[in-house]
Amino acid sequence: MSETPKLTSKNPLYERWRWQVFSITWLAYAGFYLTRKAFSVAKNELKKPEIMGLTKADMSWIDGANSVAYALGQFLWGPLGDKFGPRIIVLAGMLASVTVALLMGLSSTVLWMGVLFALQGLCQSSGWAPLTKNVGEFFSRRERGSIMGFWCTNYALGGFLASTLAAWAAQKFGWRYAFFVPAGGLLVIWFLFLLFQRNRPEDVGLPSIEKYHGEGEEVINAEETPASEPEGSWKIVMEVLRNKMVWLLAAVYFVIKPTRYLMLYWSPVYINELLGTSTATSGLLGSLFDLAGPLGSLVGGLVSDRLFKSKRMPVCVIALFILAMLMVGFRFIPATRMAVGAGMFAIGFLIFIPDTLISGAAAMDFGTKKGASTAGGVINGFGSMGQIIGVTLPGWADKLVGQGHDIWNPIFLWLGVSLALGGLLMLPQWNRLPPTAPAKS
Repeated sequence: MSETPKLTSKNPLYERWRWQVFSITWLAYAGFYLTRKAFSVAKNELKKPEIMGLTKADMSWIDGANSVAYALGQFLWGPLGDKFGPRIIVLAGMLASVTVALLMGLSSTVLWMGVLFALQGLCQSSGWAPLTKNVGEFFSRRERGSIMGFWCTNYALGGFLASTLAAWAAQKFGWRYAFFVPAGGLLVIWFLFLLFQRNRPEDVGLPSIEKYHGEGEEVINAEETPASEPEGSWKIVMEVLRNKMVWLLAAVYFVIKPTRYLMLYWSPVYINELLGTSTATSGLLGSLFDLAGPLGSLVGGLVSDRLFKSKRMPVCVIALFILAMLMVGFRFIPATRMAVGAGMFAIGFLIFIPDTLISGAAAMDFGTKKGASTAGGVINGFGSMGQIIGVTLPGWADKLVGQGHDIWNPIFLWLGVSLALGGLLMLPQWNRLPPTAPAKS
């Protein structure tokens, strides 16, 4: 077996482009969270009768509309990212997201807010799959777990910074600025992406990453050759859609995504009800969930590459079973700021391990760099359908148990069961690796 390639090489031009693309795509996806998190932070103001009077049911259905649009968008933008390349898809989606966020800040009705947040979901879905494909073009499989562990800190830190910025803007200038200020930040990132991003090493006169690292090129179908799977073809898209491993990963992502998005969208509300804290304090404590994400991403990626030889499944299974137990017992931790904050941090650390490995490195492994956008779109699309359950779960629970009754005990129990199911689905694939064509001499 050949040695694992180092993360740096003697070709300074190639390394410069690798880390330039890594940095700008990291910033781009972190930037999407600026406009994604604004509504979550503004909820505690928007529920006040003198502002908009949103009920829990209203907030759930608005979040649900956003999630439906996001899920559908994944199935659209994923294949288009493979067909046309990440650059055009991401630039269009990011600019549209800025525009919608500004309109949300100007909104004064529940209906209009819901329509716009649904459109925001469609804009947001243009980011993940094409950007992960972009990273896969510049980094090879045997370093991918570690690289994606670092890269996936974007949505963890992006969520934390977006929540903090939106909460500060709302507290300082009023709830509308929870939308205006983040939109301005994303517009700056749009210009940077336009200047510094490129789709492939070949676009700047460099060899492919496999030639650079002396590795065999990945294939989706073990019976195919790299030449028979041309870049940018519909054949690649269809082969990914027939890949059973991609569908298994999609199923697992579907059952684990509700936990992440319930915590992402509803933690400020849960903390406010439990502790009676202010909008800013609730947002800050909830953001500890996001803050723990980078550590989980890094640990998961490094362990999968270095301890498990680029196998993603073992780390995911271990993290899912531990997290399932934590979720079942979460409601019973002491009702103090320190205990709740520590619980949020632990959940964030554990959920981001399988989240980043499944939607990032594993999608790139089994979709290959040529089909990574389609694989990422399918996996994240199914995850986003799970997300719909997560963001609307409090609304459904409120109706089922009745207003005024505790909804959180059954919610956390259900989440624990779903996480354990995800671990059981992955367990038989413990040693699974994707097929690779022989390296050319």
